[in-house]
Amino acid sequence: MIEVKQELLSALGAAIEALSPGAKVAAAFESPKQAAHGDLACTVAMQLAKPLKKNPRELAQSLIEALQRQPAVQRWVEALEIAGPGFINLRLKPAARQAVVSEVLAGAAQFGRQDANANKVLVEFVSANPTGPLHVGHGRQAALGDAICNLFETQGWQVTREFYYNDAGVQIATLAASVAARLRGLKPGDASWPENAYNGDYIADIAADFRARKTVKADDREFTASGDVNDADGIRQFAVAYLRHEQDLDLQAFGVRFDRYFLESSLYTSGRVEATVAQLVAAGKTFEDGGALWLRSTDYGDDKDRVMRKSDGSYTYFVPDVAYHVAKFERGFAKAVNIQGGDHHGTIARVRAGLQAAGAGVPAGYPDYVLHKMVTVMRGGEEVKISKRAGAYVTLRDLIDWTGRDAVRFFLISRKADTEFVFDVDLALKQNDENPVFYVQYAHARICSVVRQFIDKGFDEAALAGANLALLTAPSETALMRKLAEFPDMLAGAAATLAPHDVAFYLRDVAGAFHSYYGAERFLVDDAELTTARLALLVATRQVIRNALAVLGVSAPERMDRDTNIPLKDPA
Repeated sequence: MIEVKQELLSALGAAIEALSPGAKVAAAFESPKQAAHGDLACTVAMQLAKPLKKNPRELAQSLIEALQRQPAVQRWVEALEIAGPGFINLRLKPAARQAVVSEVLAGAAQFGRQDANANKVLVEFVSANPTGPLHVGHGRQAALGDAICNLFETQGWQVTREFYYNDAGVQIATLAASVAARLRGLKPGDASWPENAYNGDYIADIAADFRARKTVKADDREFTASGDVNDADGIRQFAVAYLRHEQDLDLQAFGVRFDRYFLESSLYTSGRVEATVAQLVAAGKTFEDGGALWLRSTDYGDDKDRVMRKSDGSYTYFVPDVAYHVAKFERGFAKAVNIQGGDHHGTIARVRAGLQAAGAGVPAGYPDYVLHKMVTVMRGGEEVKISKRAGAYVTLRDLIDWTGRDAVRFFLISRKADTEFVFDVDLALKQNDENPVFYVQYAHARICSVVRQFIDKGFDEAALAGANLALLTAPSETALMRKLAEFPDMLAGAAATLAPHDVAFYLRDVAGAFHSYYGAERFLVDDAELTTARLALLVATRQVIRNALAVLGVSAPERMDRDTNIPLKDPA
C-alpha cells in the first residue's frame, strides 16, 4: 500500500502538471473519514479553483480525466468519484489494499519508520525539582515526553532526552530546612515545625539515612552523609541526591530514560546567565525602573514588559530559562520541544521574547511547547488526593503499584495533553473491553494464541511470504487492511503535531477492526490457501499493534492467561 500510494502520488503530480503547468499545489491524499467514501481523497481541484478561476467540480472532472490516463491509476484504482464541492474520492482495487500485508511482513519492526536523517531534536520533559517524589502530573509528562521522543525516532530524527532541574533556590532551601527539622526531632504539627516545610514521610526517611551516614547515588551525583545535624550544606546536598535517586527509581519503574541531566546552577557557574543578560542589555532590549532591570518583552508580543533582575539583585525565574534555551540552540538543536505543566503557560511569551531580543540567531517560535493539564485520580468512586509517602499528592509510584506500568502509560497518553484527565484506577484494572489498554493488548495476545495453534498443527510461518493475498476479500478483512495501511501516515502526522494520543486512538481502532474480524471469520478452514492468507493478515496486524505499542512504551504480551489473571479465549 505504501508503494501503491507513492505511485499514485506521482500520477497525481503528473495530472496536476498536465492540467495546470507550473501550479504550486502539492500532490497529496487524505484518508476519507468514512470508509464508504473510498480509500483516498484529494482536494486539489478546490485548491486550483481560485487561481484558475474555474468551478472546482468542473476542475475535478478534468483532473479525473487526466488521472485516468496515468498507468498507476489504471493499475491500482477501481473508481474515481467527485463528491461535495470538488473532492475526488479514489476507490482502490483489492490488490492495492492487500499489498499492505506483504509490506508489513517485510518491514516487521521497521514498518512505518523512516530512514535515519541528520535532523536533531532535544526534548525536555519531567524536569521535576528534587524536593519530593514524582507526582501523577510528572507521570503524564513522562509518558508524553517519552512517546514524543519515540515518534521523532520513527521519522528518522536524532533525539536527545533531557531532564532540567533546579538544584538551588528557595525550594531546595525549604527541603533542607524540612530535613533539618526532622533531625532535631520535630514532626508536622509541632509548634516549632517550619511553616512551609514538606510534610511527607519521605522527609523522615531522608533524615534517618542522613543520621546513619549513608551514601546515596543518583544518575548524576553521589553523596555520603556526615550525620552532623549542624551540617547545613551537607543536609542540602544529601537531600537533593537522595531525592534524585528516588526520582531515578520512579522513572526506571516507568521505563523512562534520559540522555542528559542539566543543572540550573550550571547556568550561573558557567557565566551563561550573566552573558545572556549582557547580550540583552547590549541589544538595547532592557531598561531600568524602580531599581530593577526590565526586558522589553512587549516588543515581541508579550502582554507586558517583564522584570529580569529584581531590586535585590536576584534574577527572576525566566532569565535562566532564556540562557538555557540559548545553550540548547548553540548545542546544535535547531528544534527543541518542552513538555511542561499548564502552569507554565505564562512563561512561553517571555522566554521566546528573551530569545529573540538576545539576537543569538534563535528562530521565532523556538522552542515548541506541549503543555499538559492536571490529572485527577479516582479510586473506588472517590478522588484520591493524598499519598502517605508524599504527604500531599498521589505519586507516580502509587499509580504504577496500583495498576501497572502499561496501564499508567497508555491511560496518560490516551487524551490530548491540553485536556484534563481523570485516571480511574478501577477502570485500569478491569479485564474487559471498557479498559482500552486491555482491549488493545488482548488483541495482540489473541493473535499470538491463533498463531500458536497453527504452529502446533505443523504450520510453518515461512509460508506466509508466498500467501495468496488476493483471497482476502471479506468486508472485515478489507476494513482491517485499511487500518494497517494508515499506520505510516498516522506516525508521521503524530510526530509533526506532537500528538502521541493519535497513536492510542489508532491502536483502539486497529484492535476494534481485528476483534470484528475475529468474530466474523474462521481462520483454520479447509482451504489451505485461504488459511495461509488469513494467517498472513493476522501476523501483519500483530506486528502493527506491536510497533504502535512500542511508540507508547507499552508492552505487547503474547499471553494474557491465568498467570496474569486474565482469561485467554481460544479462537473460533
